[in-house]
Amino acid sequence: MPRHTATARVLLDAARELSDALSRLRFPEPVVHVYDPLRYAWAPYEQYVSRFATGRRRFVLLGMNPGPFGMMQTGVPFGEIAAVRDWMGIEAPVDRPAAQHPKRPIEGFACTRSEVSGRRLWGWAQRRFGTAGRFFSDWFVLNYCPLVFLEASGRNFTPDKLPAAVLSDLHAMCDRHLAAALKALEPDWAIGVGAFAEKRIRAVVEGPLIDGEAARRMRVGTVLHPSPASPAANRGWAEAAERQLAALGITDFPEG
Repeated sequence: MPRHTATARVLLDAARELSDALSRLRFPEPVVHVYDPLRYAWAPYEQYVSRFATGRRRFVLLGMNPGPFGMMQTGVPFGEIAAVRDWMGIEAPVDRPAAQHPKRPIEGFACTRSEVSGRRLWGWAQRRFGTAGRFFSDWFVLNYCPLVFLEASGRNFTPDKLPAAVLSDLHAMCDRHLAAALKALEPDWAIGVGAFAEKRIRAVVEGPLIDGEAARRMRVGTVLHPSPASPAANRGWAEAAERQLAALGITDFPEG
């Protein structure tokens, strides 16, 4: 079992609590399958947090929820398999959900598909910082919601499209997790990867879950989501994200 710093322990305890809370929710159609990587892919997630969330981080990037060939397979946010295994040095056994969609099997690190969003995000980190240790000394990456929602066709259903009543319950649970993570990591900047994530950061930072002093110290921003569904991301995600970071005043990373 990995050794945990106090920061990692807070994040892991908060993730367990979130997973337990979300297991009590029920989701209406068109959602027909719900996967929780914090259960079946806990071993690599625990490695990720214990290795890279060892103390305060200046920047936290927040995604929305897992992609089918990223965190859904590896348990690591934006967890494109080659990046997690070869760059971060993380590989651990991955179990399977009790009920799998036939078009979305969990293959863990044996999955041969590449997660485009994760390849773009972690590819940028590798090009800019070189080693994972160098990147994670100042940065950490989380997802707001750990659940994967699948339609009958196998298509990913994003949580922002859930009915208001269910979404309200999900927000309450995920907001508590995010608040605990931000309090433990104490970032200067909390940056949403996409508009949904930025909105949830602002809701937490401006709400009662984080005390006034910590909230005043933390700044909030956003960068373009690296999804292949985004035409802007397809025209050069790394360049666009760096322009957005520069507009926030975040320029102190190595020259690529």
